[in-house]
Amino acid sequence: MDAGTAGEAGLEGTASGMMTDTAAPAPWLSIVGIGEDGADGLSPAARARITEAEIVFGGARHLALAGDLVRGEARPWPSPFSEGIAQVIAARGRKVCVLASGDPFLHGVGTTLARSIPAAEMRVIPAPSAFSLAAARLGWALPDIACVSLHGKEIGRIRPALQPGARILALTSDGDGPRQVAALVTALGFGATKLTVLEALGGPREALRRAIADTFALADINPLNVLALEVVAKADAPVLPLTSGLPDELFENDGQLTKREIRAVTLSALAPRAGELLWDVGAGAGSIGIEWLLTHASLSAIAIEHDPERAARVARNAGALGVPHLKLVAGAAPAAYAGLPRPDVIFIGGGGSEPGVLAGALKALKPGGRLVANAVTLETEALLIDHYTRLGGSLTRLAVSRAVPVGNMAGWRPAMPVTQWAFVKGEEA
Repeated sequence: MDAGTAGEAGLEGTASGMMTDTAAPAPWLSIVGIGEDGADGLSPAARARITEAEIVFGGARHLALAGDLVRGEARPWPSPFSEGIAQVIAARGRKVCVLASGDPFLHGVGTTLARSIPAAEMRVIPAPSAFSLAAARLGWALPDIACVSLHGKEIGRIRPALQPGARILALTSDGDGPRQVAALVTALGFGATKLTVLEALGGPREALRRAIADTFALADINPLNVLALEVVAKADAPVLPLTSGLPDELFENDGQLTKREIRAVTLSALAPRAGELLWDVGAGAGSIGIEWLLTHASLSAIAIEHDPERAARVARNAGALGVPHLKLVAGAAPAAYAGLPRPDVIFIGGGGSEPGVLAGALKALKPGGRLVANAVTLETEALLIDHYTRLGGSLTRLAVSRAVPVGNMAGWRPAMPVTQWAFVKGEEA
C-alpha cells in the first residue's frame, strides 16, 4: 500500500521498515471558525460539525451567529475562561464543537485547547482571520505587514513595530482601542500616522473609516475592529533600532544602567534563542531584560531588583519601550529566586558579589543554560575570575572611551572597564 493508504489505515512505519498499528482516536472535538456573516459563510463540513455536536461551546456572539445550526446543548464560555476549557476537556469522547472567531489558531482558542488536547483528536475548520480580511480590504500583502494583537493586552506592545513607513494591523480590545492607540503613537512622535479602522469585517455591519493619529475623532466604533496603521514618523521620533544597544537616553535611570556599548556586547553574549526565559538579576533600569524581550516575541524575562524606586523605574521603562509583559520581582537575590520558573539564561549586572547571588543563579540555571555576569568593582571581578578559573567559560575585559570637549579641542574619556564572565552550564549538572 502507498503512504497515503497506510496513513488512512492508521499504520506507521518503524526504523526496521515494519508497520505498526498506531490508530489515533477519532476526532471528538471540532473547532470551527465563524465570521460575522454567520452560518451563511460556513462550508458544508463546518455546518455539519456544528449540527452533529452534542455540546457547542462559544461566546454568546458566536452561538448567536451559528443560530439554528446548534441542535445540541449550547454552552456560552463561563468566567473565568479557564473553567470553560476544563469543561471541554471533561467532555472528551463526546461530540463537542467549539466556535471561534475566524482562524482559531491565530490568537484564538485553538491554541489554548491544543496545549491539552492532541491534534489527532481535533478537527479544525478555520475561517479567514481578521488580519486576512483587513489585508484583503486594504490590498496589503500580509508578509509585509506587522500583525499585532492588542486584544486584552497593553497597547504599548505596538511600540517596537512603529518604524517609519511600516504598515501595521492591530487587533484591539474594544471600541475605544483605536483612540487609545492614536493617542499613544501621537505622544511618541508618530502623530502623522494614517489610521484606518475596519469594523465588523465580513458581516452586514462592515465599515471602514480613516483618520490621522493626532486629529483622531472617530466615534461609535464597533467593538469588533482591526486598526491599520501606515506609520509616519517625525524627524526626531524615538524610533527603536532593530539591533541591540538602544540609546541610553531612552531609559529612565539613576546611573544604574548598563551603557549602550556594553549592553550590545552583553546581549550578544546572552545569545537569545526562541522561547527562552531570562533572569535579569540586579536589573537597575531594566535595560538588559527589555532589550532581550525586544529581540523576539517568543522570549520572556524576569527582572529582579531589590530597590523599590528602581523596581518601579524598570516597570516604567518596560511599558514605555513596548515590553510591558516584562515580569518584575521586587526583592533581593538570592532570596528572590525562590519559586521562580527555572531560567534558560541568566544575566547578573548588579549585586554579583553579594553572598549567594552567583552561586544561587548557577544552581537555578537549567543544564545547558547560559550565564553572563558583568563586574565593574574589584570585588566582583575577583569573584568572576575565581569562577572562570574553577569552571571555565570565557572572561572578557570591555573598555569604552568617548570623545569629550577638552578646552576648544576634544579628548578621550574612558568609562569604567567591565569584566564579563560567560559560562554554559554542563548538561550533567
